[in-house]
Amino acid sequence: MSEAFGPDQQRIGNQQREEAITALNDHFAMARLDITEYQERVNRASGAQSYAELADLFRDLPQPHPPFLAPPSVPFTAVPAPPPGFAPQPTQPYYPPPTGPQPQYALPQPPPGMVPPGYAAPGAPYGFDPYTGVPLSDKSKIVAGLLQLFLGNFGVGRFYTGHTGIALAQLFTCGGCGVWSLVDAIIILVSGGTDAEGRKLRDS
Repeated sequence: MSEAFGPDQQRIGNQQREEAITALNDHFAMARLDITEYQERVNRASGAQSYAELADLFRDLPQPHPPFLAPPSVPFTAVPAPPPGFAPQPTQPYYPPPTGPQPQYALPQPPPGMVPPGYAAPGAPYGFDPYTGVPLSDKSKIVAGLLQLFLGNFGVGRFYTGHTGIALAQLFTCGGCGVWSLVDAIIILVSGGTDAEGRKLRDS
């Protein structure tokens, strides 16, 4: 092995990535990681290329760790006898990690209102708001904001989000002489707002 690449830079395979994700599942089940930290570390483990990248995911976590991150076993060597009158301190024996197939653990269930990445929930094709757990709207805040910015004097942006009352008021007042519609467009583009059903406008 070249001296430029130590053991931490050795490349890993799918088995090591799966063992790391299994250990992260255990920490998530014991509430050591919240859902955001868990998903971020699982994504990093899935894309890891070396032992060092996986080891970094467990630096602030106690056991369990993936088996391949345990310290290597040291071959037995004879120890010279201590000098007379010297009492050696007892040491704890080291047990190497088990070999063979490891038990498979089911992925923990996400908290209520959360959907695992890559899955769509019935009635929420655009996912959920991570703060309230309410399904996201099928309306886009960018579309609503641009409609309100350019056609706000006619209340078009508010017609789009389903707020018919506000839209008619803007239509009859020419968008509050242009001021109301302009401020409304800025608010939608910055904070998003909600549709007529109270669902948060999606970002895209």
